[in-house]
Amino acid sequence: MIILISGPINAGKTTIGRALSASLPQTAHVEVDTLREFVPFLPLEEAIPINLENAATIARNFIQRGFGVVLTYPLGQADYDYLLDAFTDLSVPIHTFILGPTLATALADRGARLLSEHERRRIREQYNDGRHRAPFGIRLDTTAQTPAETVATILHHIRAPQGTDAP
Repeated sequence: MIILISGPINAGKTTIGRALSASLPQTAHVEVDTLREFVPFLPLEEAIPINLENAATIARNFIQRGFGVVLTYPLGQADYDYLLDAFTDLSVPIHTFILGPTLATALADRGARLLSEHERRRIREQYNDGRHRAPFGIRLDTTAQTPAETVATILHHIRAPQGTDAP
């Protein structure tokens, strides 16, 4: 199984991805943003396609070895389409969830993470382009949910009988 977790910056994708992979047996967490560290010298626009390609390759590697994968990234439509195409020949279910807290929640410093002004600007850009309400996947308003509640909601959807997890 592949679980794609999307949403804007600071929506909780990493926290939820880690918790989901810990809740599901033999499930790896592939955080696309960490792949950026391999090419920090590239402008972000140039790094994104490489990072997505690498993430798809890593996810395929895990799937082919019998693992599940939780892949986290603020997917746009083109990114989502690319990943679906990259996984088209794999015979595993793919579930997609969009974390969409309110803008105020996403802009808040939470836990140990203190947002920079650059991150705040990017969050606003991602809300303006609709990353919190993408036209694909199951949208979850996580504003008032704890990470454990969000994980429980996702697990409920992926364990629901086929065809019953429409948004």
